[in-house]
Amino acid sequence: MSRRFARETAMKIIFQMAFNNDELNYEGAQQYKESGEEQLDVNNYQYLEDVTSKASTELPIIDSHIDKMSENWKIERLSRVDLSIMRLAICEMIYFDDIPVRVSINEAVELAKKFSTDKASSYINGILDKIAEQLKRDR
Repeated sequence: MSRRFARETAMKIIFQMAFNNDELNYEGAQQYKESGEEQLDVNNYQYLEDVTSKASTELPIIDSHIDKMSENWKIERLSRVDLSIMRLAICEMIYFDDIPVRVSINEAVELAKKFSTDKASSYINGILDKIAEQLKRDR
């Protein structure tokens, strides 16, 4: 079905990783595929597998971007929901050239509005904007 549902599911799997020593449970994607309220089509299921796998393997790089841009705020102090949302968006921004950076940021803000506190969406937007600018300069 929709990429938005696949992205939301990916965020939930990345969130689960935070409780499993940041290791991906490969059964998580399969469980969501089989039991989700909305079925994923082949392309969105492939996105789900690819983005969660990449987020898992590249976690130190992804987190280094968060750490660098979240001035005076250690990663350990971030809520796991906010951290998961940012990890997903940064993974897309760095490793998925077919997804426009602005889409990744906007979708992250929407996820924050749905799953986090009122102030989280602004904070996440600010961090991701800084990271997007840095990535643009580095390319």
